[in-house]
Amino acid sequence: MSVTSKRTFSQAVSCMKTDSLFYRLFQSAPTLFFELIDQFPVQAERYVFRSVELKQTAFRIDGIFLPPPEVTKPRAYFVEVQFQKDEYLFRRLFAEVFLFLKQNPEIKDWQAVAIYPNRSIAPTDTEPYRVLLDSPRVQQICLDELGERQEVSMGLGLVRLVVEPEATAASLAKQLLTRSQQEVPAGLSRSAIIELIETIVVYKFPQLSRREIEAMLGLSDLKQTRVYQEALEEGERLGGKLEAKSLIMRQLTRKLGEIPQDLQGRIEELTLTQLENLGEALLDFEQMDDLVTWLAAHEDD
Repeated sequence: MSVTSKRTFSQAVSCMKTDSLFYRLFQSAPTLFFELIDQFPVQAERYVFRSVELKQTAFRIDGIFLPPPEVTKPRAYFVEVQFQKDEYLFRRLFAEVFLFLKQNPEIKDWQAVAIYPNRSIAPTDTEPYRVLLDSPRVQQICLDELGERQEVSMGLGLVRLVVEPEATAASLAKQLLTRSQQEVPAGLSRSAIIELIETIVVYKFPQLSRREIEAMLGLSDLKQTRVYQEALEEGERLGGKLEAKSLIMRQLTRKLGEIPQDLQGRIEELTLTQLENLGEALLDFEQMDDLVTWLAAHEDD
């Protein structure tokens, strides 16, 4: 393999890791994305971040925020995290956007957001889409322009940590850990923040073991404190609900087919106990009406 090929492969692997980090950030706390684009739609916390495959095509949208079903004027946010130069980015992105809109007529509004580490990554092949790029439909964000680390919020600090240079990443990670004692973004527990910070640093320093990273960040002592243990219990409780919800949705889809968005929204509101009861009841479901009847009878339990 040539030096150029090795470099290209290394860059590709690095980009895949970065994409997965952003996917995890946005999936764990959708409000981080809306803070990044400085917009807060109705019920921002209940948006769902997904990778969506478009039927009968070779397209897969890497990231899309879908609104909760009860929103009267639903807006979808298409997200493209781009850490390598790609002059075909907009050609691919807008093809996916308009194909998705064709296949999902219930979506009446949309916005596309392209996220770059710096402005040099942004495509220059823009002429065919100039009218869109100059409109509020498209927002381009350069992470190196977020501002000084002391000025940004906790949420934006987590986003910034992904692209922070290795020389200063440990310092920023420690600062965020300290801030997490007083500041927790909506939709996250403190234990989840600590886990995200640790995961990002592991990606940035692959040559270090997790134990070495814990020592570097001072996590070993932190994880023994009462505050962390309480936060961990809270995170485990929330995580248990998310895990149960994900499992039940898979079982329902396998048994009844695609679950309508309005029913998905009602399932989202169930408590962990209600989800466990639904998990037992669905074994006897034969049609979608069985799910509707069960929800009507048990949502107020």
